[in-house]
Amino acid sequence: MKKLLTYFIQGLLFVAPLGLTVFIVYRIFMFTDGLLSTYLEEQLEVKTPGLGILIIFIFLVLLGIVGETILARPFKKLVNRILQKTPFLKLIYSSINDLFSAFIGKERKFHRPVMMLVSSENNLWKMGFLTQDIPIIIDENELVTVYCPFSYGFSGEIYFVPSANIRPLSIPPTEAMKFIVSGGVAGVDFTEE
Repeated sequence: MKKLLTYFIQGLLFVAPLGLTVFIVYRIFMFTDGLLSTYLEEQLEVKTPGLGILIIFIFLVLLGIVGETILARPFKKLVNRILQKTPFLKLIYSSINDLFSAFIGKERKFHRPVMMLVSSENNLWKMGFLTQDIPIIIDENELVTVYCPFSYGFSGEIYFVPSANIRPLSIPPTEAMKFIVSGGVAGVDFTEE
């Protein structure tokens, strides 16, 4: 009976990640496609799965193209003026904008994985991302900014560390993030430069 339970748990561990991934992708697909499905069914009188996602994708691409042109500058200025005068909206917008820019924008911030010496006495290191090139001067010490994400979450902590306590890693940032978020479970071959 114990061996049967062991096989059951191994089977569950084999199927659960794949099943959850498929379920999450399916739910995202259905939600996104459902945003326009009622409208499209009324207008086109045809039910086509995936058409809503295709239209949203094309719309966002066109919006991105327009956003890069001179036509969008007056609109951006207007939005920025409104946000400057509305402190709460400014806080929310700037936080979300910075988060998206850090991960997928032109100015990616989490692209330099590092190891940070936390305690030289215990030889304790922490993995994170160097986020600022310009050092901060505190009590005549030059400190660099390192962001350390938490495992299994979307938050983290910022540390100000002497640059001598930082060791760059020669692994892709995505692998470093995967390693950190998985709690070290995701296997990564990281060697210091």
